[in-house]
Amino acid sequence: MSPPVAPAGWSRWLVPPAALSVHLSIGQAYAWSVFKPPLESALGLSGTQSALPFQLAIVMLGLSAAFGGTLVERNGPRWAMTVALICFSSGFLISALGAATEQYWLIVLGYGFVGGIGLGIGYISPVSTLIKWFPDRPGMATGIAIMGFGGGALIASPWSAQMLESFGSDHSGIALAFLVHGLSYAVFMSLGVLLVRVPRTEKPVEGAPSAVQGPQVSANSAVRTPQFWCLWIVLCMNVTAGIGILEKAAPMITDFFKDTSTPVSVSASAGFVALLSAANMAGRIGWSSTSDLIGRKNIYRVYLGVGAVMYALIAMFGDSSKPLFVLCALVILSFYGGGFATIPAYLKDLFGTYQVGAIHGRLLTAWSTAGVLGPLIVNWIADRQEDAGKHGSALYGLSFVIMIGLLVVGFVANELVRPVHTRHHIPAPREAADVERQQSESA
Repeated sequence: MSPPVAPAGWSRWLVPPAALSVHLSIGQAYAWSVFKPPLESALGLSGTQSALPFQLAIVMLGLSAAFGGTLVERNGPRWAMTVALICFSSGFLISALGAATEQYWLIVLGYGFVGGIGLGIGYISPVSTLIKWFPDRPGMATGIAIMGFGGGALIASPWSAQMLESFGSDHSGIALAFLVHGLSYAVFMSLGVLLVRVPRTEKPVEGAPSAVQGPQVSANSAVRTPQFWCLWIVLCMNVTAGIGILEKAAPMITDFFKDTSTPVSVSASAGFVALLSAANMAGRIGWSSTSDLIGRKNIYRVYLGVGAVMYALIAMFGDSSKPLFVLCALVILSFYGGGFATIPAYLKDLFGTYQVGAIHGRLLTAWSTAGVLGPLIVNWIADRQEDAGKHGSALYGLSFVIMIGLLVVGFVANELVRPVHTRHHIPAPREAADVERQQSESA
């Protein structure tokens, strides 16, 4: 299914809402924890078992983005959004059947495997189209869409909790909640399918640079360049540092101030988690838009360099000042979100728009790696330190030092990024012919 080419006079500002309708929906993944306690109680699961659908979904996100990226580029954003809609909504419907029949493997299959494919295809579905519509402000354009993925949980968490309260938290109530999710997200994501358009020309805006200006590199060639792997390291290190705090935020702030005169209550720690989510979302649009002004390499210098300083401040003074701890954590999480939103524009700068969605999909394997690495470092070290008789902020000192080291590695990788060698460029006539063929097929 190819997307229709925008008619004359079509506003490019209709494309970001199309992307948001998909990203706000699949951002529900960050709200999976709402379903964990009811599932454990209703189906007799352990905490590890109830986390399995989410973990599999994140793995499938990375794999489907990596392997499906070329298909997304070839078939266009409408095809990709349709696949994402079908898979993500079907995942909930299969999960509803699993909950109704008390067959947990169906929930793992539905939400984790099928829904996870929808996550990956949906995540990359609007990227190259947005960059082509906004060649003058690619960071802002991708930031708007990817902000939706960070903010999806802010909608899904209270909505899911309210449904479980209304329907009940037994297996039939969970099944009904999954059913409503699947049908509602199908309707909401269909707005993106109907709205999305590709630009008619290489210059969708008067006075803006051409969408195919500069070097153009195919996805297969991009993965053979040192630039791709430098950016893979940059993204992996930045995400590892952010998710290390995000995954353990509530217990971390509680531990830091447990032995002080001002311990953190349960409600305050929950408020801290909400603040981090807001910083994550705000960073996606704020920092990515800033990158349009100061450049992609410079903004990653900020993410990685200042991020390392924030970690050092928490490690040295975090347990003596609650405002300092909260402020540093918020900055780190804003960099975490900003890193996700800025990377597509960085890829566009280096490899062009030709197959930037496919290249972005392959790069997201860094996210899958970081999603395992960050929580593993923080949790494993905290457990070992606790076994050694340590407590409070001492549980995290070593892991913070490791995070600082990883951010320095990412900083160095960013400094090594140079323009792509001309031997990897696609000849201009071939690129022009490809663009013309894709647009004629879409017409």
